[in-house]
Amino acid sequence: MRNTLVDALLPIGALIGALLIFGLFVWIGGVSPVETWVLLFKGAFGDWFSWQNTLTRAAPLMLTALCVALPARAGLVIIGGEGAVVLGGLAAAALPYLMPLPGNAAGTVLVCLAGFAVGAAWIALAGALRQYRGVNETISSLLLAYTAIAIFKQLVEGPMRDPATLNKPSTRALDEAIRIGGIFGSDVHWGFVIGVAACLSLGLWLALTARGFSVRVVGGNPRTAQLVGLPASALILLACALGGGSAGLAGAIEVAAVHTNANASLIAGYGYAGILVSFIARHSPFAIIPVAILFGGFGAAGSLLQRRLGLPDASVQVLQGIAFVLILASEALRGVDWQAAGERFRRSMQPKEVPLSSTIKPT
Repeated sequence: MRNTLVDALLPIGALIGALLIFGLFVWIGGVSPVETWVLLFKGAFGDWFSWQNTLTRAAPLMLTALCVALPARAGLVIIGGEGAVVLGGLAAAALPYLMPLPGNAAGTVLVCLAGFAVGAAWIALAGALRQYRGVNETISSLLLAYTAIAIFKQLVEGPMRDPATLNKPSTRALDEAIRIGGIFGSDVHWGFVIGVAACLSLGLWLALTARGFSVRVVGGNPRTAQLVGLPASALILLACALGGGSAGLAGAIEVAAVHTNANASLIAGYGYAGILVSFIARHSPFAIIPVAILFGGFGAAGSLLQRRLGLPDASVQVLQGIAFVLILASEALRGVDWQAAGERFRRSMQPKEVPLSSTIKPT
């Protein structure tokens, strides 16, 4: 029980350590670390305006974190969610080019489904390469992300470019009737609700359904899965498709709720930030929700640090990078028997007794 509690506190300790190291860096730069920490949390959670900004940024983080968490529960390390995000957003923007959409909620659903489907296919490709060709999924998913970004730029700056967008190449804007609006008139769009619902439903799917349990068995003990005859390849592809679909949905929501079209602003690093969120949450869809809100708040506070302290707006990315390194380092401490380690350390610090015979010199 004690080791379990320590393991659960390791991500929290890593996050606190990241804040301390970040404070050291800004102190070296001549800025008060205490003031930085205060403004960091004030910019994230200080008032309703800050909360709206935080929750808006948390929505895509929840969905991209699922792109890491679900394959991880099946034993895969997928880090190419950024590719699914940009292609999901591109699919949402491209759908009106391909077919007329109804100007109501049905059109919104179709746009989101297009993003989900393309994201699912893209990450499932990484899973298929691993299962059927033996290609490492971590490398292939990362390379596929770069490929996706190249495809995105080629289409947005080429055949799908709206001629009216001169300085910033973009696709045509989605019709206003199919855009995703704010929740009860606030600046927080309904994508946040979709993100929370996705985390809760997929968490319950993993915990309560036979298929979700099978995915966890494949990821936790492949040998047992093989012995009981579970279709490991199909389950891995399913986990990859659901994770990739979540990231693609995040891109579609960003287009439909924030940007209104596909442009370079969609390549915002949400797919990479989702890796950090998932690892801190220990790949638990339920824990992803509060962690995504926390890191959404850090991202929202970047502009306040810039205005008040003169720090670059991207300084919060340094904090995220430090946190990610410490989270990975803390994984080496997981499962350590701290009581036994402490006992070994105590014994090593005790003075060793020298046998009397070794101190007597022969005459």
